[in-house]
Amino acid sequence: MQKAITFKITHRLPGTLARAGTIETPHGTIQTPAFIVGGTKATVKALTVEQVKACGGQSILANTYHLMQRPGAEIIHKAGGLGKFMDYDGPTFTDSGGFQIFSLGIAYKKGIDAVAHTQKGSAAQAVKSANQLAKVTDQGAQFRSHLDGRYIMMTPESSMELQHAIGADIHMAFDELTAPLAARGTIVKAMQRTHAWAERCLVRHDELNAEHLARGENLQALYGVVQGARDETLRRQSANFLGERNFDGYGIGGVFQPGEIADVVRWVCETLPEDKPRHLLGLGSQPADLFLGVEYGIDTFDCVAPTRQARNGALYTFDGRINISNARFREDFAPIDAECDCYTCQHHTRAYINHLFRADEILGATLASIHNERFVVRTVDQIRASLLDGTFFNFKQSFLARYYGDNLPIGVTL
Repeated sequence: MQKAITFKITHRLPGTLARAGTIETPHGTIQTPAFIVGGTKATVKALTVEQVKACGGQSILANTYHLMQRPGAEIIHKAGGLGKFMDYDGPTFTDSGGFQIFSLGIAYKKGIDAVAHTQKGSAAQAVKSANQLAKVTDQGAQFRSHLDGRYIMMTPESSMELQHAIGADIHMAFDELTAPLAARGTIVKAMQRTHAWAERCLVRHDELNAEHLARGENLQALYGVVQGARDETLRRQSANFLGERNFDGYGIGGVFQPGEIADVVRWVCETLPEDKPRHLLGLGSQPADLFLGVEYGIDTFDCVAPTRQARNGALYTFDGRINISNARFREDFAPIDAECDCYTCQHHTRAYINHLFRADEILGATLASIHNERFVVRTVDQIRASLLDGTFFNFKQSFLARYYGDNLPIGVTL
């Protein structure tokens, strides 16, 4: 069967796992490394697709968990697929929704790990609490909808059917996420279940692609998702197992902090096949994530943090992050960042955006989101350029030293 996507490595950085290349999809080429813009519900919050393109976004990732519930995969399919539904003609991704199913709003350090760090709770108690919301068996995961409380059953097969109906270029296999502090036995069991589910995903995915081919439609690609928490043996075992299967690429799940990248991502990327693209799921909320991810072998990232933080008034600048709602910006008539080329910085001042946030005007969220999305996309583009011309380490040092000063994240070195 013909390939749904093709991946080509054009440059490597000696002494590292970093590489630059291209991913060819039915809807265009992604120059890697690349930041994939988060469009969870078939929308990048507060932005039109034209604004996403103007920010330099090469691709958008949507979430299966949310789209299956509203508006429903069938409606998106009837509209002609994700791209046509949202009027976007570029490459698209969907994740399986596994993180949302297993966390159900219990975010890292706000749920499972947070409970485990209190005097009243333990990791085991926290995991038990989470399991009350999602019941996981070898068949799949049963969970309650966050919208109406109804029970939904997700299996590897139904995840593939939903993602094919949504119709993105690249999908993620259905996997089981565990809490980072869960007992090793729990992590092992979840990894083994993830592997079994991955094989079932492949079977159903290939069946659905055969149907697409028979109808003369575009093929869709599938990435296996590597798990194993913070255990080197398990991470390498998972990467080996999935690397031997015929996936089009690989997602790396369960990485939450920059300090984990140098170890966890390195273990995985050293083990996975070199000729397949690697995607780091849900990480990219700060510049350190991007530099370390690329250095240790990541080709693409996705994260909703740039627009989420923007809507809360937290804006990136080359000299660090600022809160635009602060009183000190009320009479600041400079752009958010004088070195930024985004629409917001070219047309508006800190004082104006400060006013919009204080007045609770919707435009504030849009202008802030334009800036943050452009900042992150542009940073990864500059990282790619530094790989091409061999200046990566100089660029990394100058960028991160300026952005963080003496407050480098744990595990980050210059």
